[in-house]
Amino acid sequence: MPEFDSRSQRDLRTTNVIAPNPTLENHSHNSNTEILLAITNLIVDGSRLTDLFKNLVPFLHRLAGCDVVSFALYDETQSGIITDFWKKGAEAGLGKTFPVKDSPCGWVWQNQQPMTIPDLELDKRFASAFAEIRALGIHSLTLLPLSTKTERFGTIGFGTDSPQIWSAETLDLLSGVARIIALALESRKARSIADERQERLKNLLAISHELNSSLEFDRLLQIIFADLRHITNCDWAVIALLQDEREIMRLYGNIWEPQFESLLGAGLREVALADAISAEAIRSRTITHWNAEDLQRFGGDTAKAIRAAGTKSVCNLPLIAQGDVLGSLNVGSARKDAFTRIDAGYLQQVANLFASAIRNSRVYSETKILKDRLTHEKRYLETEIREERKFDDIVGTSPSLKRVMDNAAIVAHTDATVLISGETGTGKERVARAIHAMSPRKDRTFVKLNCAAIPTGLLESELFGHEKGAFTGAVSQKVGRLELADKGTLLLDEVGEISLELQPKLLRVLQDQEFERLGGTKTIRVDVRLIAATNKDLMRAVEDHEFRSDLFYRLHVFPLHLPPLRERREDIPLLVRYFVGKCSARLGKQIDLISDEVVEAMMNWSWPGNIRELENFIERSVILSDGNRLCAPLSELRGEGPRHSSEGEETLRERERVHIIEILRQTRGVLSGPAGASGRLGLKRTTLQYKMQKLGISRGDYLD
Repeated sequence: MPEFDSRSQRDLRTTNVIAPNPTLENHSHNSNTEILLAITNLIVDGSRLTDLFKNLVPFLHRLAGCDVVSFALYDETQSGIITDFWKKGAEAGLGKTFPVKDSPCGWVWQNQQPMTIPDLELDKRFASAFAEIRALGIHSLTLLPLSTKTERFGTIGFGTDSPQIWSAETLDLLSGVARIIALALESRKARSIADERQERLKNLLAISHELNSSLEFDRLLQIIFADLRHITNCDWAVIALLQDEREIMRLYGNIWEPQFESLLGAGLREVALADAISAEAIRSRTITHWNAEDLQRFGGDTAKAIRAAGTKSVCNLPLIAQGDVLGSLNVGSARKDAFTRIDAGYLQQVANLFASAIRNSRVYSETKILKDRLTHEKRYLETEIREERKFDDIVGTSPSLKRVMDNAAIVAHTDATVLISGETGTGKERVARAIHAMSPRKDRTFVKLNCAAIPTGLLESELFGHEKGAFTGAVSQKVGRLELADKGTLLLDEVGEISLELQPKLLRVLQDQEFERLGGTKTIRVDVRLIAATNKDLMRAVEDHEFRSDLFYRLHVFPLHLPPLRERREDIPLLVRYFVGKCSARLGKQIDLISDEVVEAMMNWSWPGNIRELENFIERSVILSDGNRLCAPLSELRGEGPRHSSEGEETLRERERVHIIEILRQTRGVLSGPAGASGRLGLKRTTLQYKMQKLGISRGDYLD
């Protein structure tokens, strides 16, 4: 409470002996009653606050016998007292704002005690405020608090153009009027709060209905920003969503005032959580406020950009859905203290609705992606279902095969990468399926990709997938084999045919289990067990710089080598009987007898195509058989080499061999690509490899 100086106290004691205002003494009791009744009727009438004060002034002038009536109300947003002065027959000094500590109205509001200043010229406490008041012609002033038991609104004042004080009877009467007006203000505030709550409840229901109208994220953002524009007076709004690693936030914003357009320009689409002003709101799950000085102290590029654009008020609200913090809703304004505590509480309710809608949108998006993936898996499995469980087709009892299968059973229970090598047709895919079927991943998808069967330009898309518009012809999003194999097993057959340009990307998947689709920016994480198969000597390919050494060692974790059929001849009788039974059932025949001559001839053949060649030979034999005895075309099996040919055939073979060797020399042994030997010969690479094997062409024939 401000201290009075000795002169002011002496003057007040002297003034107290002045007789009561004779004008007030002349008012009859009935006259005062009529005035009070009129005041009460005005209060009950419910007109706007400014109109109420204006209409009350004439009655208060008559009741108090004063020259000036003042109404002063505390304004939280300005931390000051806004005062209106009303002179008889005119308005004067409307809307003057005084700091609480420098105003007599502020003192009365803070201390809830009346104040009477008989002569403003003699009171030195509020020199600046008193000077402005005296300029209105006021010399004596009495201030009474406008308060109820629960609310403090401000003050009501009565001034005269000459020094004087009021009688105790008059002060009691005026205090009663002040209480009535305060009760009216309390009632109006309660109605205003109720109306505002009702309006906000309607808004919340409308927002909830609008948010439920769409699950598409882009459309949802449009609804969110439209709702924010409707319910707040912010100049910009930004939704900041935590990414999977929860250290980076992706920003989605809308700007309504041109001066803030730079906020969402280059460099502010993604920010580190540590650099974000909403980090504290996210961490503490509470609302945070910032003014220009706070932004200056915070530092960081984001805060500097926000402040440089002219922002003076920022409110950060955590986006919480089902206990999980998704990010924050951030609103800013060029006005100081634009977001009050009540505003922030309402915005938090809105933010909670936004958070639930965003979470539902994410769930919908993830479900849609999963549905699309399952659709792709279904289509893939429909073509693979017949092969899915055929690991029992591995027939044989030879020690070399048993050793391979024993090792396969051991490695199957781990997630180690397996590299299966062996000649064409030895059953590498069968062994890979067997490993998958014996592994903990057996109930998930087994996906295979033949790297030799897909052009180099399309192999990356087939492996990683692509986004719509990633390249010419990419008319829709495509899920790659890696995504299809998530939580399952991926077989890369003929892995040695992967181009050097694509090998680093495959290496990254092996190291980090993550990749991006072609044309995409989102990193996709997968949990895939990789099995690679090849009929090439990868170590030789590494030495020849045709295969990356780091990728080779990543693949060469657990090598399995399948022996060719010529090294496990003891398995041929078992395989013959197995394939005869299988082909007979499929072709609707009954083959019971297989002569020893047929079996012996098969055991003496070298089978360069291995088990695949044997199966094809058996199928031809079953087709040619008439009755229950296998009729095999043994003429195809003559000795250990190819059948004898005529001199003309030999000359043609030799010319073809020489021509291929010459092309291989010109391309320095490169088979694939436009400048490779296969392209120059007009052959598929696999066809060229077959011809080279058939003609007995080795690396030494075309490389020095």
